[in-house]
Amino acid sequence: MAIKGLNSHPYIPNSVKEIQEEMLKEIGLDSLEDLHEEVPQSIRLNRVMNLPKAIHSEYELKTHVEKILKKNLTCEDNLNFLGYGCYQHYIPAVCDEVNTRAEFLTAYGGEPYNDHGRFQSLFEYESLVGELVDMDVVSVPTFDLSQAASTAVRMANRINGRKKALVPKTIHKDRFLVMKNYCHPSVEFEFINYDENTGLLDINDLKSKINENVCAIYIENPSALGFIETQGQLIADIAHEVGAISIVGVDPISLGVLTPPSQYGADIVVGDVQTLGNHMNYGGGQSGFISTRDEEKFVMEYPSRLFGIAPTDVEGEYGFGDVAYDRTSFGNLREKGKEFVGTQSALLGITAGVYLSLMGPYGMKEVGQTIMQNSQYAAKKLSEIDGVNLKFNSPFFKEFILDFNSTNKTVKEINEALLKKNIFAGKDLSSDYSELGQCALYCVTEIHNKEMIDTLVEELKEVLI
Repeated sequence: MAIKGLNSHPYIPNSVKEIQEEMLKEIGLDSLEDLHEEVPQSIRLNRVMNLPKAIHSEYELKTHVEKILKKNLTCEDNLNFLGYGCYQHYIPAVCDEVNTRAEFLTAYGGEPYNDHGRFQSLFEYESLVGELVDMDVVSVPTFDLSQAASTAVRMANRINGRKKALVPKTIHKDRFLVMKNYCHPSVEFEFINYDENTGLLDINDLKSKINENVCAIYIENPSALGFIETQGQLIADIAHEVGAISIVGVDPISLGVLTPPSQYGADIVVGDVQTLGNHMNYGGGQSGFISTRDEEKFVMEYPSRLFGIAPTDVEGEYGFGDVAYDRTSFGNLREKGKEFVGTQSALLGITAGVYLSLMGPYGMKEVGQTIMQNSQYAAKKLSEIDGVNLKFNSPFFKEFILDFNSTNKTVKEINEALLKKNIFAGKDLSSDYSELGQCALYCVTEIHNKEMIDTLVEELKEVLI
């Protein structure tokens, strides 16, 4: 097949002009445009797309793309102290080894008659996450925590038929926008204030806003701003008193050292497994989960697939397949399904299963303790710098807020100066949480050793002089 002029795609035989004409003749059309005659002219492009000249050589294309990618500033070449929903953790080599195998990388979506291995791997993933969060039932991966949290609120709305959900004012702002959009018009949201000293939920404000119109209270623990919400049981009790559902968003890597939400009253636990063996990616790498007790009122409201295990006709042999498949939009319900879902991020769920099976309970405890120790050391050293203070006095996990309001410098100025020193400094909170003024959220994980933290401290001192 000739490629000169790129009149056809070399890997798609049916793109050859002569073959296209033959196919069009078979269906009684004269041109490809005739296939789209129902599309109004007013919304058609009606001009040649402004695209660069095609690169025909694979080597030239690879070189071109690599040149573009080299413009990126990466965490390999810079010290990274950013978090806020996407985190730099160590990725064991076995995670990449497994998730790049062809049976997973190109076949994480399939059916039981042609893909037994994927079903088992996702069942194992669900089982491992279920053990970690101390829940009975776990969904296949959702797009991310934002969708998992949104779906959890929708589940609560379907269970009790109520139209309002309460969320903390410290919620992750991007996540809140997704939830607000995803749940409209079924559910409206209302913010609960927080204590200015601790960051914890203002219980009095919660009590003034909770009523029998509230379908759920959603909190994040650890919060989007890092601190640990120690009032979880009280918040769940307040929700249950009026028949509302308690939903907790969690960072699963914290559960080696923190109590799982199920043990302080959560009915639905959601989270993102990006922290479990998955790389950071621009616009990807996220993968959410939903978990509940094994109760019919919850199980039948999951919109996504649930994989179970059952014995076969052969003694000692087991099979893996869908549980209550008909409740899904791609089951028999179709347009009457709870919600519409797709293959989404199952590959990242499989990777999380690999990570959890590798780490085990003691490994999760060890990594959690390391994160706590590293972040406590960093917070202590950074807050000793003149003019720099910790914003909240609550215990925190991995992330903490530094208050720069007394430095006479903006967070933007500080971050720009540190970037010149090859440091990605903390997230500027002055826009999303304007009431905090010039504050920044710093993230420290198990990958940050003492030398890295001390480098940040010394460079920050120099910037603030």
